[in-house]
Amino acid sequence: MVSVSDAQTIILNLVQPLDHQRDTEVVNLLVADSRILAVPVTSPLDFPHWDNSAMDGYAVRYEDVQHSSKNPAVLEIVEDIPAGYQSKSTIQAGQAARIFTGAVIPAGADTVVMQEKTRREENRVFILDAPKPQEFVRHKASFYQSGTQLLPAGIKLNAPEIAVLAAAQCSQLSVYRRPRVAIFSTGDELMTVDQPLQPGQIVDSNQYALAALVRQSGAEPILLGIVKDDPIALEKVIAHAIAIADIVLSSGGVSVGDYDYVDKILESLKAKIHIRAVEMRPGKPLTVATLPSRDAINRVSTHSPLYFGLPGNPAAVLVTFWRFVLPAIKKLSGIIEGWEPVFLKVRSHHELRSNGKRETYLWGKLHLIDGVYEFYQADGSQSSGNLINLAQTNALAVLPVGKTLVYPQEEVQVLQLNNG
Repeated sequence: MVSVSDAQTIILNLVQPLDHQRDTEVVNLLVADSRILAVPVTSPLDFPHWDNSAMDGYAVRYEDVQHSSKNPAVLEIVEDIPAGYQSKSTIQAGQAARIFTGAVIPAGADTVVMQEKTRREENRVFILDAPKPQEFVRHKASFYQSGTQLLPAGIKLNAPEIAVLAAAQCSQLSVYRRPRVAIFSTGDELMTVDQPLQPGQIVDSNQYALAALVRQSGAEPILLGIVKDDPIALEKVIAHAIAIADIVLSSGGVSVGDYDYVDKILESLKAKIHIRAVEMRPGKPLTVATLPSRDAINRVSTHSPLYFGLPGNPAAVLVTFWRFVLPAIKKLSGIIEGWEPVFLKVRSHHELRSNGKRETYLWGKLHLIDGVYEFYQADGSQSSGNLINLAQTNALAVLPVGKTLVYPQEEVQVLQLNNG
């Protein structure tokens, strides 16, 4: 049994990011949000494209107005320059142009005086306070110089990046394809949501939860359904899954019971099992394995599929996904950094308990109280089989090995969850 931190290290070392040549596709900017940029972007445009005004006011020559605080300068207004208009004038000594935010600075001018520091009388403007040299002028290429890198590869494209790319007129982008994640559940007791339940049967909620989590991670879920506790059927599904997916997620069948066949089947398929159990609660029965490279069997990718045999209990499935699978998907997707889980130190609102034997994860919700986050443990049982009180959780409190008690208002580390 390995520690949680060792398990994370093993898993992330096993993950090889998608290839920037083979695993990419071109998408339109309008549908590029949340995708991972595969190729650095440059632009032939400077930002700003030209010297422009950062303020509504008057474009002037600094030498004409530098002493205005003592003796207001009086300038002749020779032109109005709104945004989008190309000036036709060259500002001469004793002249000014009325200018608006974003408008091109006219030739001859080098400074903008904000309108609040002026007084206009017909075609004259009185400069009531001396500006600083080149004040309120945004110079061409001061934000970005054409031909240099605008955005690096390996970043997620959110709204700010989309705005930058639109301004740079980048309408088509090379992004990594979405990682493919095959999902199936094992167990004779499992039924689908539309089947009537007989005594001893339960609905396979894990597959639905995992599909939602995979989509939220930006990957593509491939649902393979429920597989009965039959070694032949399991081997067939696992072999199919590793042939079509980058990551395979199964739930159930990885403990030490008479009907837990997953590890034996993986070994028969020449898998290398790296983890069989993790020192955590919930989530101890966790299998992590790599399978032979698809290149060796004439597949399209050289990646060795990564197999996660998750526990069967619903809470354990979610906790192990958040703790281990999500970082693996992030690294696989091509994101250059920031795969690791995000932990915060917050106050605990409730008393938290653990037996201290394994690293323990307790689910609940973060609330902002007087500017400080507090963790509220979910009401009811923290049993790995209790799915009900997992709803609306957004954090997991983490009690390390040996820690049996956290008092109210005591600091606790939490794993922050991004559940939308």
